Amino acid sequence: MKSLLKRTTWILPVAALLFACGGKEKKKAVAENVVAETSNTKTLDIEKPQLTFGFIKLTDMAPLAIAKEKGFFEDEGLFVSVEAQSNWKNVLDRVIDGQLDGSHMLAGQPIAAGAGFGRQAQLVTPFSMDLNGNGITVSNDVWSKMKPNVPADEDGKPIHPIKADALKPVIQEYKNSGKAFKMGMVFPVSTHNYEIRYWLAAAGIHPGMYTADNVQGQIDAEVLLSVTPPPQMPATLEAGTIYGYCVGEPWNQQAVFKGIGVPVTTNYDIWKNNPEKVFVMTKKFVEDYPNTAVAVTKALIRAGKWLDEPENRAEAVKILSMSQYVGADEAVLANSMTGTFEFEKGDKREMPDFNVFYKYNATYPFYSDGIWFLTQMRRWGQIPESKPAEWYAETIKDIYRPDIWTKAAKLLVEEGHIPQKDIPTTDGYKAPTSDFIDGTTYDAKDPIAYINSFKIGNKEKAVQ
Repeated sequence: MKSLLKRTTWILPVAALLFACGGKEKKKAVAENVVAETSNTKTLDIEKPQLTFGFIKLTDMAPLAIAKEKGFFEDEGLFVSVEAQSNWKNVLDRVIDGQLDGSHMLAGQPIAAGAGFGRQAQLVTPFSMDLNGNGITVSNDVWSKMKPNVPADEDGKPIHPIKADALKPVIQEYKNSGKAFKMGMVFPVSTHNYEIRYWLAAAGIHPGMYTADNVQGQIDAEVLLSVTPPPQMPATLEAGTIYGYCVGEPWNQQAVFKGIGVPVTTNYDIWKNNPEKVFVMTKKFVEDYPNTAVAVTKALIRAGKWLDEPENRAEAVKILSMSQYVGADEAVLANSMTGTFEFEKGDKREMPDFNVFYKYNATYPFYSDGIWFLTQMRRWGQIPESKPAEWYAETIKDIYRPDIWTKAAKLLVEEGHIPQKDIPTTDGYKAPTSDFIDGTTYDAKDPIAYINSFKIGNKEKAVQ
């Protein structure tokens, strides 16, 4: 809106000049000059300019808010409305049913839709919205019991990362008193579900298996995981319905500010620079409106780049605090968005890469990132039968669309918005990494070996 108002202040006088000038050639020259000064963007032949996108109230919806507020959508000839949604199931259903043209979505949602778990549909991801951004928070009571099990530095501060080993005796204590240990996550195919499971399993704590008859994923569980929408996490924790949760920001920092819980680890520590949310459209949409899909991706890439310029983060916090976006207090949002993260009250630590929107090729939809989600679905029984390695590669190439991203990025290079070096020279796969809390090495080109490397108490329960 600011961008539009800014342009209007000088476009109107120029328009008046147009009518005052005699001759068609003069009018044409002035009009072309107006367009040139408005933007360097080479507008595509947009098939569908009016669009409605969805999001959940989380910090990582930021690229959508910024693309709208800074005029990046307008530069592409797009007129976009962004609407908050109540929960992740609603997001998925509304995109599939065509009520939304696209949405901020859990990375696992389009993958599950194409892999046979949950509601089936042909969805595509041309843009990855961010890296990191999640945390695991426990109640004050649980933290008071965990803390004696956590190594401390010479100043008495807990040494991070905190592993779930410190939680294990607490779970046993609850069990001995006849209480099931309950924690929340946001959706069965969310990064949060897989991250909290990874964290627990690395300490030998079984978070349960999925079967056709148990879609809650609680078979043999030592910790009962259940779904809670992100904005409701702090209130659910405060009510004592759950004793901890894994969620994106600002809902971990909100627990700190309210004094009801303590974040004990972030997903940066579980898997360094892991993919988080994605932007999703239907396959039919990108086939019917290919230029529109590229234009949307262009605007979102520009938004990601703007967000990762440190001098813009304070403004981004103000924008996200608006009620139509995340609607949390600026202080809560700034706690993680400006390069820090607060754990125990007063224990604020530098964490410059907690929220990444552009660096490290964050916006590129790597096949290898998508395959990781498939391995987790297989690990926990959401994909019930073993698959050959080729299945993983073939499945993800129908969903993750780096070809759309690359078309958009090349146009941005031509327009001078991003440098050529920011386009990955890759076949869609990252190099093998061992940046996991348990030291496991992940190679997307060998998903079977990766799945077979999983360890948890009784390994046979986790991999079958």
